[in-house]
Amino acid sequence: MKKIDFYKLQASGNDFVLIDARKKGMKLSGPGYKKFAQESCSRKYGIGADGLLVIEESKKYDFTMRIFNVDGSEAEMCGNGARCVGLWAALAGSAKKKKAGTLTVEWNSFETVAGPIQVQVSQKKKNTARVRVQLSDVVGVKLDMPLDVAGRKIHVNYINTGVPHTVVFVDGIDDVAVEKIGREIRFHKEFSPYGTNVDFVEEESSTRIKIRTYERGVESETEACGTGVVAGAIVFNRKQKGGDNDRIQQVEVSVKNGEKLRVFFRKKKQIIYDVWFEGNAYLVYQGEYPLHR
Repeated sequence: MKKIDFYKLQASGNDFVLIDARKKGMKLSGPGYKKFAQESCSRKYGIGADGLLVIEESKKYDFTMRIFNVDGSEAEMCGNGARCVGLWAALAGSAKKKKAGTLTVEWNSFETVAGPIQVQVSQKKKNTARVRVQLSDVVGVKLDMPLDVAGRKIHVNYINTGVPHTVVFVDGIDDVAVEKIGREIRFHKEFSPYGTNVDFVEEESSTRIKIRTYERGVESETEACGTGVVAGAIVFNRKQKGGDNDRIQQVEVSVKNGEKLRVFFRKKKQIIYDVWFEGNAYLVYQGEYPLHR
């Protein structure tokens, strides 16, 4: 029986199975990754995870990161997945090192469907580290879009931070029916054929928000979503109407498990650029998984 070497990692409770397909015997042909994602990510019958991360060769960058959801669909990008990949690369000895002020930072640049990503790893301990992820520039943010949801007209905000996100501002975020309302918006005809992730955001101060996310592909609420954290922070900042002139903007974001992530970016006119977010990532364990089919 063929066995696959894997890593189990998590960032803000968003957990992943990671395999390095560059290693001999690790590449799965045809629809193999889709099937492996469905099998290994099952919480009852497999390892259990929100998604599968696959590391492949790249001609231009250090490697390629592919992301498969629990349902087997391939996603363009995953922010928390990128954090986990950054930690994995540092632990596996695949990261490069450079000085950043008084810190020694380990870093990698890698490809995704959404474009190239850079990660920086610092404060590395045994199985954890602080990881910063740089995302692609953001354009075409749509604010205050009217949307009919379950017989009610609400206003939402649309943004693509590597994957599509719809941001909804709420009061009393702990009481929001994230799965019910999130599912309605995720499959709304306005966002067909690809659908959208849905982020519910509550303002805590002029620089802090709380967020809960319904994730496309997982088809439920997750503990956290990295691209959703960035989406919520940027839309929140944009709706405050200010902060242009190329200055660094910073928003602190509390996710479902209580962890506070930080998002940094610059904006000028309609372009959001130099986008980073940071938080901790953890290696949970590693092992071998037998292929059952």
